[in-house]
Amino acid sequence: MRILLAEDEQDLNLLITRALTREGYSVDSCLDGQEAIDCIAAAEYDAAVLDIMMPRADGYAVLKELRKDGKDTPVIFLTARDSISDRVQGLDSGANDYLVKPFSFDELKARLRAMTRSRFGMTSNTLTVADLVLDCNTQKVKRGERELTLSAKEYALLEYLMRNTGVILSRERIENHIWNFDYEGGTNVVDVYISYLRRKVDDGEQVKLIHTVRGRGYCIKEK
Repeated sequence: MRILLAEDEQDLNLLITRALTREGYSVDSCLDGQEAIDCIAAAEYDAAVLDIMMPRADGYAVLKELRKDGKDTPVIFLTARDSISDRVQGLDSGANDYLVKPFSFDELKARLRAMTRSRFGMTSNTLTVADLVLDCNTQKVKRGERELTLSAKEYALLEYLMRNTGVILSRERIENHIWNFDYEGGTNVVDVYISYLRRKVDDGEQVKLIHTVRGRGYCIKEK
């Protein structure tokens, strides 16, 4: 999934970016609120992690801009402001969660999983299509009795497909969710990674799960 991170403490920004990238997220990181607003105008995000006190525009302004267009992107405020009134203000402004610094990276990742699970209507952190099972907690993937070994991008692509089971996803939509602004690869990157996934998920299986819809994109479904 693609995450927007806005945090003006450069070292903390880098640490969070690295931690989320290791989890398979695609992260666009910003050091001020205006940069985050510019990112919102140019891309769609599955979740946003926003500091409140930032130069040029604070977290409330970024959140307001995000909600202005009716976007329901889950937002977690990450801030040193820890009073009850601060928490109430943050949640009442439209944020989904509020995490006080200093914090545990494991807790941040768990809260992100909970927010995105709720957004996709999931009741657990396990995604299932036929006999393909993806555990979002452990990032283990199995097809029947086979455990699949996936790269970070392969895992991110498969998770995105499975969160949208039966939905035809265009190449552009997939690329915008899996790769961030820093990506400088080829134009056929989605086709290449779909091919990688097919070999690992469908080769040797009687039932194929990853389907091409000519002229429209890809989807994952049982039939």
